[in-house]
Parts: sequence; C-alpha cells; structure tokens
Amino acid sequence: MPGLVDAHTHLAFDPHGPTEHQMVHDDDATVLGRMREHAARALRAGVTTVRDMGDRGYLGLRLRAEYAEDTSGPQVLAAAPPITRSGGHCWYLGGEADDTDQLVTAVQARADHGTDLLKIMATGGMSTSGSNAAAAQYTLDELRAVTRTAHDRDLPVSAHAHATRGITDAVAVGVDSIEHCTFMTADGVKLDPATVDAIAAAGIFVGCTVVRPRDGMPEEVLRTIAPYWENQAYLRRRGVRVVCCTDAGISPHKPHDILPSDVAYFASQVGTNAEALASVTSLAAQACRLGHRKGRVAVGYDADLLAVTGNPLIDINVMTQARAVFRAGKRVR
Repeated sequence: MPGLVDAHTHLAFDPHGPTEHQMVHDDDATVLGRMREHAARALRAGVTTVRDMGDRGYLGLRLRAEYAEDTSGPQVLAAAPPITRSGGHCWYLGGEADDTDQLVTAVQARADHGTDLLKIMATGGMSTSGSNAAAAQYTLDELRAVTRTAHDRDLPVSAHAHATRGITDAVAVGVDSIEHCTFMTADGVKLDPATVDAIAAAGIFVGCTVVRPRDGMPEEVLRTIAPYWENQAYLRRRGVRVVCCTDAGISPHKPHDILPSDVAYFASQVGTNAEALASVTSLAAQACRLGHRKGRVAVGYDADLLAVTGNPLIDINVMTQARAVFRAGKRVR
C-alpha cells in the first residue's frame, strides 16, 4: 500500500518531556537531534511523509533539507513557528504576533523562509498553561489579513481551532484547513451544522487529531472526547474532507509512530476501513498539496510504500504490523 502521510505532527515535541521548558531552554542542536529521532521512528512505522505543524526556529526546514538528500527520514513539510498571540497557545515556539502589522510581517517572514504552509492559532489550546481552548485568539479582520497575505504568497493556511468562533471565522476568511475543529463553547462542545455545511462547500480539509479516552486525562479533555468523535463522523457524512492525523509529540500517549494505531481507532469512530485508509494516504496527500505524487501506488508517483501482514480493508489493526517500508524506492532498515 502507499506510505502513510501524517498531516499533523510536532517533531520537536518530546512526548515524555516538559514541552514548554524544553522549547524555551534546549539549544537548537538538542531539539534538532530529537526531531531526527522522532522522524526516524515515524518512518519505521510506515509514515513516509510528515507535515510538521509547529517547530521552533525554523528547524523543520533544516530537517526538510536533510531528508531531501537522505531517505533515512520521511519527507518533511514544515509550517515553522505557528503564529499566536503573546503568551498564547504554543507561545514558546516563538511565533507571537498581536496586531495586524505584526501578523502580516510574520506571514511574510515565513514565506521568505520558504515554509510549506502557514499555521495560525485561531483559538487557544489545551496543551499550553493558561490558554483557553474555548476562546478565539484573533478577530475576523486579523484572520482575514493573515489569510490574504499568505495566499498572495501562495502559502496555504491552516488554522488551529477548537472554539466555535475560531472555526466560523476561519471558514469565513477562506483558510485551507482547520486543525481539530472541536466546536468548543463556554458551555461545552456544541456542533454548528451550518458551519459544517460551509466547510464542506468550501472544500476545506479538517485535520482530525485522534484522541482516545485514557485514565489520568484531565476532566476538561475527557468531557470533549465523546462529542468530538460524534462531530467528526457527522462532518464526514456531510461531505467534509476529514483527514486522520496524530498531533504526535503532545503527550506520552502520542509517540511519533502512533499513526498506524490511530487510524484503526479513527476507523472505529468515523468511517469504514477504506475511508480511514484513504484519510492517511490519498486524502492526506491532497491536504498537503502532494496529491499528484503521494498517497497512491501508481506510475509516476513517489515510491513511498508500506507492506503490512494482512489486508487492512478486512482487519485494519494489521496497520501496526509493518513488514517493510520503502522511502523513495529505498528500503528502510
């Protein structure tokens, strides 16, 4: 089958480490070494392409350049430091920008560096101290300025959005993908069907970052999980292009080789085995603007291949049993 595409990962994040402290205090060599280890782990599991949705200091671009010449790692797409409010979600990655002028400057800086996309934290998040995932971080006009500037430089825009207001604003300004798409409000998770239909009509991709209930999870996270999966299944039924991805690195439950396991859970919640497999191959490749050469076994496509021990259309759990991985035609040891 085609090699897998993880459309939302964080190679710089140590699943078992104190992320904020490491990102503030570790030097570039340490962080880059960690990123190489995580990328290699993903590749051994069959993940031949990763889209890094937030690093520090543009280190993802350095890794991208390395693996363009050396197939010991997956192909890397990099968003670089995500844009966020001062002290906002993932502030410790260095992408703080507040007013419109600062936002436009931040977008242009990423375009000048040659990032593959623009990531903006439209709302707060659950993994940053003091951040409110149920609240928007930017106004509609600010998001519009970011999206317009990025599109003028041919940069696709991905909006991290848990809060309903952030989601609706992201749709209104024409982003290319929405990460998480949780529909959080001050009163809990509440789906907005009209917004779902607008997402489908616009062809916006939704990055469904797989989360499973586990012992020890914070109560505020546990309360969102059941409605989150109900909503993701509804999005798919309404024609939204829902992509299964990991958000790898954000917790001990998210090692960088988790995608084969996550896609099996995704299938149990959102769609058929075939739909789940497409969401981590052909559909994910389209979301990453690589649909012309990734995500299929076909003449003219990259020879990124995965062999597993059985037929995942019948038993998707065999995805965790990689027998062979090929990256650009070369077998991964």
